[in-house]
Amino acid sequence: MILTDTHTHLYSEKFDLDRALVMQRAKASGVTRFFVPAIDSSYTKRMLAFKQEFSEGVFLMMGLHPTSVKETYQDELAHVKKMLQKQPFVAIGEIGIDLYWDKTFLKEQQEVFKTQIQWAKELNLPIVIHCRDAFDEVFEILEEEKGAKLRGIFHCFTGNLEQAKKAISYNMKLGIGGVVTFKNGKIDRFLQQISLEHIVLETDAPYLAPVPYRGKRNESAYLTRIAEKLAEIYTTDIENIAKITTKNSKMVFGV
Repeated sequence: MILTDTHTHLYSEKFDLDRALVMQRAKASGVTRFFVPAIDSSYTKRMLAFKQEFSEGVFLMMGLHPTSVKETYQDELAHVKKMLQKQPFVAIGEIGIDLYWDKTFLKEQQEVFKTQIQWAKELNLPIVIHCRDAFDEVFEILEEEKGAKLRGIFHCFTGNLEQAKKAISYNMKLGIGGVVTFKNGKIDRFLQQISLEHIVLETDAPYLAPVPYRGKRNESAYLTRIAEKLAEIYTTDIENIAKITTKNSKMVFGV
């Protein structure tokens, strides 16, 4: 059984004391493919060092996270562009719009999101979208940029059925993580109406740990809990969930 974590921040400071053990536990659980999103320039060295240390099955993305879009966003974008020219990445991510913490830089977030989507299309790369309290704003830009070259993952999908169908219409897979195990997560109520071919698994470690670890540090080994919940929702077994979602991840990332 091969499980794929399509979104995990394993270079985070939260893993500095036991990163090797975290990787061991993940692999022992069947999680052998790790897709690692960027945040901003302050994390690039950490991310590259992580890839160097644990190279097998580790795939890096490059992009500017919406919560890192501040006054210096032009410098950050220049850093992303420079890195994309320097070495290969499997996706542009994570990118998008986040209006949960702060709406001050909405205009800049929209500009940065659009720019990075255009770079992804030029480089024939998928995008990985971060969307928090911003479905309308994200969909507005996806509508402008839609086409054969637009594809990717709607990371940490927490919307409703209508929003799920809309995301899929833009060639997006739905990244399903720990929220699907929460009592108030809601997505478990309609997910069976979405074909498994549109689903990929993720942890977003160290954030959003699934039940029974909710509130604690998340890690890639816990992907099995998410897979088990999906097996329950789709009335199948975890091996089938692993097989289909890993196949879907290969379709998105090409690896």
